[in-house]
Amino acid sequence: MSFVLATRNEHKLREFRVLLEPHELVPLPDDVTLPPETGETFEENARVKAQAACDATGMAAIADDSGIEAASLGGRPGVRSARYAGEGASDEDNLAKLLAEVPEHGDRRVAYVCAIAYVEPRGEPRVFTERCEGELAREPRGDGGFGYDPAFVPVDRDDGRTMAELSIADKDAISHRGRAARAFLAWFEDRA
Repeated sequence: MSFVLATRNEHKLREFRVLLEPHELVPLPDDVTLPPETGETFEENARVKAQAACDATGMAAIADDSGIEAASLGGRPGVRSARYAGEGASDEDNLAKLLAEVPEHGDRRVAYVCAIAYVEPRGEPRVFTERCEGELAREPRGDGGFGYDPAFVPVDRDDGRTMAELSIADKDAISHRGRAARAFLAWFEDRA
């Protein structure tokens, strides 16, 4: 089946193409404008983007909203992860701000959260939310992944590597996005 992916993020498009195989992901057409992410939850933001993409294209659509939550910051940056250091901030800017704000010798627990919304024409949205628990490294390591990956050390592994140091397959096996994609696929395949 073909789905339109409601994102302009090339990293997410590449990642989802692997995670949702054998289904085909179609990039969001250039003339489609996604609504701003103003929701208070990952689920709300994902649902609104998927609905907008479905309405604009007439195709079944998938959208995700994801981010990182730091325990010592009361769950921040959360839904503001992509703009944590301000509008137009780079991944490096956002990560530097998080590293500066999480106490050096305090609670360094973090969690990645991903909500994937699926909408088809004349259908009700379905949302699948998953988490990956971890600890924030004191400095970035690795050149894989994107976003906060260079400082996210998943608890599912005992080798101390960050998400940016893992192979794509190892990351997908434990990541929040990988888990949410598998939950969606299980539901979608079972429904068929």
